[in-house]
Parts: sequence; C-alpha cells; structure tokens
Amino acid sequence: MPDAPASARLVEAFANTVDVEEGTDDLDTARKLDAWLRGQGLLRGGERVGARDHALGLRVRAGIREELGAHVGDAPDRSLLSDAAEALRELPLVVTTGGGGGGAGVLAPAPGLTAARRALASLAVAWGELALTGEATRLKRCSEHACAWVFWDTSKNRSRRWCSMRVCGNRAKARRYAARRATEAP
Repeated sequence: MPDAPASARLVEAFANTVDVEEGTDDLDTARKLDAWLRGQGLLRGGERVGARDHALGLRVRAGIREELGAHVGDAPDRSLLSDAAEALRELPLVVTTGGGGGGAGVLAPAPGLTAARRALASLAVAWGELALTGEATRLKRCSEHACAWVFWDTSKNRSRRWCSMRVCGNRAKARRYAARRATEAP
C-alpha cells in the first residue's frame, strides 16, 4: 500500500474543503481561502487573497474534484473541466533546471505572479506532479454521490471506488440489493 506523496495529500486536502454530505464549504470566502493557503504554508506575508483570486481557486477546485470523480467512472461535466483549464491558464507554471548538479528539473509557479496567485499555482504544481507521475489515478472522489469525499486509493490494483467500504460501499450495495429485490418481487 503506497503512502500518498505530499502532492497528493495537498490536492486531497484542497478538494476536501467542500463537504457534500454536510453541505459546507471551508473556502466559501476569500478570507477563508487566505487562511487555508496560509495553514498549508503556501501563502506568506502581508498580501491577502482577493475576490478574483478566490473565484479562481474555487474554479480550480471544482475542476480537480470533477476530474477525480472520473477516476471512479463518473461522467465528467465538461464545462467544469473546461472552466478549470481556463482558470489554470491564469496560473502559469515553469520547469526550472536541476541547478547544474545533474538533478531533474522542477515544476514551479511562474515568476511575476502575485503571492496569492503563486499560492494557487502551487496547487497546480501538486496536481501536475501527480499527473506526470501517473499517481493522479490513485486520488479519487468517492463514487457515493451523497458523500463525494476525496481519498487516496491504497488498493494494489487501484480499483477502490468508495472512501469507506464500511459506510459508502455498504450504502451503494444495499441500494443495489433493494433495487434488485424490487424488480424480482411478483
């Protein structure tokens, strides 16, 4: 069972700032996004997240969550993915060299971004690292739509569909059983 890399833990935490089951959003204001980014160590200094940066962050999060749902077989909402891709274009990334020491290049926020945009671009870097390594497929949104919690799939064959078999998996299986029984009844 591979542990989630730091980039996956960051993307998972970002995606899980919305709780579908509880109907809450930890990032529903620019101030809350600012606090979350600071809590993750992505935003430092005096600059604050503004309304445009807040809207940009929510668009990126919606796109990531939509992509993670596709990892469990959900048909993605193409408009959400397109909107997120457009938002990501406002957060350009660069590949830096390994510094002459023979090391590999590093994906990083482009120079010249504001502190808030640099913090949001760091989320794009984390997502990009997962996509480039193929590990993004281990990060999934629970296929129980009433839950939709994001989790790291530790199964050997990457086939997990629910955040918890005990709760969400059993709910889905119980519904399928009841539906099957209803069609079998005379």
